[in-house]
Amino acid sequence: MYIEGYDIIVVGAGHAGCEAALASARLGAKTALFTLTLDALANMPCNPSIGGTAKGHLVKEIDALGGEMGKAADATFLQSRMLNRGRGPAVHSLRVQADRTRYHEYMKKTIESCENLDLKQGEVVKVLFKEGKVTGVQTRIGSEFSAKAVIICSGTYLKGKIFVGESSYESGPDSVSPANLLSDSLKELGITLRRFKTGTPARVHRRSINFDKLQKQDGDEEIVPFSFENHNCLENKVSCYIAYTNEKTHEVIRKNIKRSAMYGGQIEGIGPRYCPSIEDKIMRFSDKPRHQLFIEPMGLNTDEFYLQGMSTSLPEDVQIEFLRTIEGLENIEIMRNAYAIEYDCCDSTELLPTLEFKQVSGLFGAGQFNGTSGYEEAAAQGLIAGINAVRKISGKDGIVLDRASSYIGTLIDDLVTKGCMDPYRMLTSRSEYRLLLRQDNADQRLTPIGYEVGLISKERYDRLLEKVSQIEAEIKRLWRVNVSPKDANKYLEECGTEPLQTGAKLAQIIRRPQCSYKGTAFLDKERPDLPLEVQEQVDLSIKYEGYIKIQLEQVEQMRKLERKSLPSDLDYSQIRGLRLEAIEKLSKIKPLSVGQASRISGVNPADVSVLLVWLEQNRRESNDRDKS
Repeated sequence: MYIEGYDIIVVGAGHAGCEAALASARLGAKTALFTLTLDALANMPCNPSIGGTAKGHLVKEIDALGGEMGKAADATFLQSRMLNRGRGPAVHSLRVQADRTRYHEYMKKTIESCENLDLKQGEVVKVLFKEGKVTGVQTRIGSEFSAKAVIICSGTYLKGKIFVGESSYESGPDSVSPANLLSDSLKELGITLRRFKTGTPARVHRRSINFDKLQKQDGDEEIVPFSFENHNCLENKVSCYIAYTNEKTHEVIRKNIKRSAMYGGQIEGIGPRYCPSIEDKIMRFSDKPRHQLFIEPMGLNTDEFYLQGMSTSLPEDVQIEFLRTIEGLENIEIMRNAYAIEYDCCDSTELLPTLEFKQVSGLFGAGQFNGTSGYEEAAAQGLIAGINAVRKISGKDGIVLDRASSYIGTLIDDLVTKGCMDPYRMLTSRSEYRLLLRQDNADQRLTPIGYEVGLISKERYDRLLEKVSQIEAEIKRLWRVNVSPKDANKYLEECGTEPLQTGAKLAQIIRRPQCSYKGTAFLDKERPDLPLEVQEQVDLSIKYEGYIKIQLEQVEQMRKLERKSLPSDLDYSQIRGLRLEAIEKLSKIKPLSVGQASRISGVNPADVSVLLVWLEQNRRESNDRDKS
């Protein structure tokens, strides 16, 4: 039953699917976005928050490339906080608590208003293909839609199964029906599927919380928006709260540990290493007397509160019992019980860095389907998959962000090169170039790429060029401004740093850890009136100039190896000197460059040297053939 034809079809309307569909449509491709139910579009089945450590970097990068998540978070946030302020700028990460319902409504309206984009409720059960190429999809009621490329963004719905204690049933998050038939179709295409698991805490009623016994956590006074285009004055609307487990809590959980679906053996999927359930925390870290939990509102027009840090697969009666041992939650009322969920996902090493499957032309994957956890990781992949699906059908090379360009590049490179044995979460420690990849400079790093791709307007790009010009000009000027000991020493002593013995350049003073661009304004009579975002970049660029230079040298070494391309059909078994393990891993991953090959687990520096020698020999033989 053929219905209609599209350039791009996106399957799943979570955070990956929304970004993929918007990117595709905004780039001019006729796009369809399929979802099991329109009511779950951009749903937040776990915590309604955006950002956090490393995740805030991803959101800023999504915005810098022309994505939507940052704008949606700014439009619907309840509280905003910059995490890790006590540490260096490389790990500063923005996080907002969002209004769950309003976020869904914002994204739904954005998608409904987007040209070239059709939003459709329907379960896709089959990916159609011919001669190794995607040709479209089929829905559960037999309708067929043709497409030149398909992006799978199925989240946790693929054969989703909910676990609460001894009980289990087939379901996606929030009692939405699972997608049980698409997995078989993907297997027919040769896609390897695995079982992963995640979980979510209970939602409780506001009236049952004694806030007087909790530690109050307010938002920042000075709010930094996620979107570089947002210059509005933003205000916090709510407070969040902190509570702690205790020995009574732990005793209840230990006593009932065999009733946990995870510890009782019912769950076969692999759970997230960096977001363990409360029973996992207590069993693994038995020496800790307490664990922290955050009590956060779900929205302005609801009395539901979210208990961050308390995900569990224990039965509902045990959930009530252990929650009521926590100070402030003695009379807690559960509105939605906690649960664990299992689902199918792909082996991400079967993907190219463009997020297209190696074995099926035109089929892309993004989000939790690729083995990640988190809304932000999903949205980042969706954006890149949407861009590259359009470039694929347009005959253009895909956009591949390398590890030195972005956290998005690091995320995707980790997935396709190293794979993941449990749900992948972005961490600042995963980036070896994190001083260069600060969230505050994401626009300078990625907006030119977004402009080249076609997702950034000429006006926004010109504003960025003006900002960069102001930063560069001010840094040069500060290295020309002379400061005398007489003028500066009182300030330096107040800052707790050594006084000047001779005159110095103002940039040299700003470079000191105790000093700042803002604090030295009184020494600078000709200082221009610059936007705060420009002042921040000037300050950071001067302070970390030496460290940045070292990292840029490391980046150049890395990119030398990235420029040494490897043929996709290379038979590694024919290269003398490679170890058997390296041959096996290289043959599976099929790296695009020596740089990517060097990051594959099981490929050591000696193997990389063999590849470099082979490439040089191959180049010389090719030159000799050309001469003859």
